Amino acid sequence: MKNTIRIIGLDPGLRRLGWGVIDVEGARLSWVGHGVITPDEKQALSDRLLDLFEGLTQVIETYHPDEAAIEETFVNMNPASTLKLGHARAAAMLAPAKLGLSVAEYAALDVKKSVVGAGRADKDQVLFMVKRLLPRAGAEATLTADMADALAVAITHAHKRKMAMLKRNSPSRSEALGQIKAKRSVA
Repeated sequence: MKNTIRIIGLDPGLRRLGWGVIDVEGARLSWVGHGVITPDEKQALSDRLLDLFEGLTQVIETYHPDEAAIEETFVNMNPASTLKLGHARAAAMLAPAKLGLSVAEYAALDVKKSVVGAGRADKDQVLFMVKRLLPRAGAEATLTADMADALAVAITHAHKRKMAMLKRNSPSRSEALGQIKAKRSVA
């Protein structure tokens, strides 16, 4: 049975798609790698999306993650910008899906709360906490906000999947009461 789970976190963007890979073994998180995919802004939208998809496919084929997690689209006041971000997010979701990975989605507020403890944390706070939680990533001079956000998404997924496993493995309240009553009747 495999004890280590490798997770790739994605921070989608049309100009910069941040990615971060961590290994999870029990409660221990380990940095594996991070980077950013930056398509040429002078290209047509379809070519930029293809660059994102192909670049991310290469990253996944290099690091072989078991699961993927992505930040949900933040809806802002400019509908055109939101739609373009949605396109980039779709390209980022298709790459892991095409390679057979499940893709979990997390709201930005949940990611910030999971990593920083406050849903309204700014990018500098997220970067600081990612460096604290993953010291080897923090030692890399190349760590930018986009990459830290992607690592934060991976960390959030690690925390959420652990909580889901704990819930699955713990007995329901009625089962627990039944176990207590059974122990009392034996004694």
